[in-house]
Amino acid sequence: MSNKFNKLYHDRIVREAERKALTTISRSQAWVQEQKGLFPKRVKLSQNSVGWRLSDLLEWIESREAV
Repeated sequence: MSNKFNKLYHDRIVREAERKALTTISRSQAWVQEQKGLFPKRVKLSQNSVGWRLSDLLEWIESREAV
């Protein structure tokens, strides 16, 4: 994979089901941690939907593995 494609792939938006599979924490745990500044902020996609940047989630996962 080229670096440009890799960057675009990691900057895509992830919806709730994929976020949960990646992070293994519940929706409510993610929300509480987000409010405390301990989890990546969601991106508002429309009036009724949100997502997260994959790159932000991967960075969060890596930071948890270092602990």
